[in-house]
Amino acid sequence: MVHRILVICSVTCSALVFASFAFFAVDRMSGASKQQAAETAGTPIPHSSNAPDKNQPRRFVDGAARALTSPFRSVLHTGSQWADQLFLLVCGLALYGLVLGYRARYTSGLPLRQ
Repeated sequence: MVHRILVICSVTCSALVFASFAFFAVDRMSGASKQQAAETAGTPIPHSSNAPDKNQPRRFVDGAARALTSPFRSVLHTGSQWADQLFLLVCGLALYGLVLGYRARYTSGLPLRQ
């Protein structure tokens, strides 16, 4: 029973952290694409807000990922949003994917090495 709960928590938390990073990457890539197209065409670069319009599922995923990665947010602050987000992704996947996965295997009674 505990094994299943830990596995579900591990997969859910890892998926939320990964989905939030994927949303961040898609937003940054599409913004860079629009900026590059405007520069190539010689038109003025549109100055839109830095934060994209977020609908409800996106707000939920970002809020959950922010809560899950909050212990790591004070560890690293660089000038690059990409570096910060990659650091949070790696730490989140390490904690929730590896550590919770290890704990789930430990609680199931299976040997750690086969």
